[in-house]
Amino acid sequence: MNAERVVRRGVLALMFAGFLVGGAYAQSQDSSSQQQQDVQNDRKDIRDDKKDLRNDRADRNQDQRDINQDKRDIHQDNKDVRQDKRDIHRDNKDIHSDKRDLNQDRADRNQDQRDINHDKRELARDDAKYGVNSSQSQTDRKDLHQDRKDRNQDQRDINHDKRDLNADRKDRNQDVRDLHQDRQDRRQDVKDLHKDRTDRNQDQRDINHDKRDLHKDRKDLHHDKKN
Repeated sequence: MNAERVVRRGVLALMFAGFLVGGAYAQSQDSSSQQQQDVQNDRKDIRDDKKDLRNDRADRNQDQRDINQDKRDIHQDNKDVRQDKRDIHRDNKDIHSDKRDLNQDRADRNQDQRDINHDKRELARDDAKYGVNSSQSQTDRKDLHQDRKDRNQDQRDINHDKRDLNADRKDRNQDVRDLHQDRQDRRQDVKDLHKDRTDRNQDQRDINHDKRDLHKDRKDLHHDKKN
């Protein structure tokens, strides 16, 4: 009976030892598998971090190019605004000059008409006093003819002045519209510049964050490899 009990105890001891060895082996296998999985995950995280870093740098560089273009656009807008102001100033001077010319030509035309009326009276008086073929009447007819030519020329000048005045007013109005549009463009470019700077600064913060993530994931990989 004692021998049977001893044998039974020995068998149980062997079975228990087998369980311990098997459990330890399984645990060792599970730990090794987990470490390999951790290393793979760390490497994947590093690849993702590098990809994010490249993308954020590309976005940052594009934003910087946009900023540089916005600055050039604003500089050009300012040049356009200054040119529009000069054009408007010149147009207003032309309009003022056209008005002076128009007033002067009207005054000349009115004076010529008065001269024509005077010449007609002189001609009628000289015809009655000296005869139609007299030298006085011939001179009056020449004066009347010349005054009519002057009056007609003044009228053509008036018509020309009106066309110039209308053209200069159209130019001035167009320049005013151009100035308004250029100012709108400049305001929009300033807004774009502000937005691009905001985007660029956010991209730089993302880059700094990606660098920290990459550094941390590399430390995790090193730690997992060491384990």
